[in-house]
Amino acid sequence: MQSGSMRDLWTAAALPRPASLPPPSPAGAGRRSGGRWPVPLLVALLLGQMAFAMVTTAVRQTPTIDEPVYVGAAVEYTHEHRLRHNPEHPPLGKLVIGAGVALADPHIGPSVTGDQGAVGRRLLYEEGNDPWRLMLWARLPVITLTLLFGLVVFAFARELAGVTGALAALALYCFSPDVIAHGSLATLDVPAAGFVLTSAWLLWRARRGPRLYVPPAGAALGAALATKMSMLPAVPVLTALAAVSVWHACGGDRRRALVRAATGAAVVALAAVAVVWVTYLAVDPKLRWTPEQHVPTVHGLRGALVDLMPFPEAYRDGLRVQFGLENRPWQGFLFGRLYPGSLWYYLPAALLVKTPLGMLVLWAAGAVAVVVVRRLRPAAPYLLAAPLVLLAAAMQGTRDLGTRYAVFLPLFLTVAAGCVLVVRRRWVRAGVAVLVAFVAVSSLRTFPFYLPYSNEAFGGPARTRELLHDSNVDWGQDLGLLAARLRERYAGERVWLVYKGSGVPSYYGIESRDPRRVPAGEVRGLLVVSDSAAAKATGRLAELIGGSRPVDDIGHSITVYRR
Repeated sequence: MQSGSMRDLWTAAALPRPASLPPPSPAGAGRRSGGRWPVPLLVALLLGQMAFAMVTTAVRQTPTIDEPVYVGAAVEYTHEHRLRHNPEHPPLGKLVIGAGVALADPHIGPSVTGDQGAVGRRLLYEEGNDPWRLMLWARLPVITLTLLFGLVVFAFARELAGVTGALAALALYCFSPDVIAHGSLATLDVPAAGFVLTSAWLLWRARRGPRLYVPPAGAALGAALATKMSMLPAVPVLTALAAVSVWHACGGDRRRALVRAATGAAVVALAAVAVVWVTYLAVDPKLRWTPEQHVPTVHGLRGALVDLMPFPEAYRDGLRVQFGLENRPWQGFLFGRLYPGSLWYYLPAALLVKTPLGMLVLWAAGAVAVVVVRRLRPAAPYLLAAPLVLLAAAMQGTRDLGTRYAVFLPLFLTVAAGCVLVVRRRWVRAGVAVLVAFVAVSSLRTFPFYLPYSNEAFGGPARTRELLHDSNVDWGQDLGLLAARLRERYAGERVWLVYKGSGVPSYYGIESRDPRRVPAGEVRGLLVVSDSAAAKATGRLAELIGGSRPVDDIGHSITVYRR
């Protein structure tokens, strides 16, 4: 993102709207209602509470399943300047994480070959580093990015709906349990989604200033592609929106407008490709690529498309690895049912569970508003097209592992939700205020257990394990909390542990055995099971759980049974 765009973010709450941009609808309404309030202070308070929630969560959570992989790869990129592990995700997000790891100044041992998870585990647990401190520093850059994307939400909504609508949108963003949960982890989902939102916002601005905003919009799109390959379906949408924005800005002669529109789309595409290349060159200027894992051969149309992509070979091999992962025999868990493969409706169903009820209502109302209200209609493609295409692509995936695969929805649809306030009815303002307050209360009640959040209609965080699994509820984040609980309440008791995560139980002082490796009659004392493992339990583990009595709940992600 260029410096001009960053200034727009930081001053959006305090400075008048540039004359080159369309006024909010209805004209001036947002300024009149918001002018009586110290808007920058309200923005700071909302982002401040979000920062507090994310940092508090980051401090107390042990490494989730994916984080050691990203942290280990980040150290390889920044220390060895080599592309080896984790090719299925491009380097940018891991370079961001690596910036925090570098500030922690960890001890780094010799290079590790083999499983990519072993690199991170060795760094965290075998090199004399403090994993609590190291993981906090790895998470802080992602937390910072998440807060900056909140400013994008505010700026985008302000241009469409005025200050009041922008504050409503920002409040929904800052209280979103999914955004807080994944924005406080050293993972890639929120950064990738935030870059796509930033690109869409800049393209909206390009309707009045294409020369100023089209190139950074392409750079933001490139940043998304350089963070997660799942953002690739947004490329045709955003390049088309670039053409629309330039066409709108030109007017006059249609032939000239058509040429300039095509040029704008090309600029976005070229800028995005350039950012991806620069990201790989920043890791290794020689672009050495020796994969440490099997890269499958992709046939047919998908294979041809991968071969034609104008990206480094490491990127294309990473995409091949992603297609290989899609072919694995995954299991899903939805509403208490364990099933093989995937369900096309999994993500919509999971979002119904894990999104606050007031937010669901405002998302729907906002989507209707931007389509129905004439003044907002030009913004509808910028707010709805990219998330709909990305959601459709995600629904075709074979990994039903969490709403994090659709975390772009809270970013885009909160902006749309703020647009409801364009409807000048007193009852609309009152309704939005009540629903935003309901969202805030629901979010605050789950603190600090945002990852297993579910809304009140589905029983809240304590019941999520009965409906969903994996990163929706238990991603290995509460191993430290389990260790503390065992010391406080169950000191000296025998512990049998089935833990689904990347942490090392013995490091935290948990002395345990695996109950699946001994006869069931020998398993006596405390049976501790990660809820993701319990959801998929069959055979011996299911028998052990069935013959035990639950006595404690650890962070709504691990259950303690007594036998």
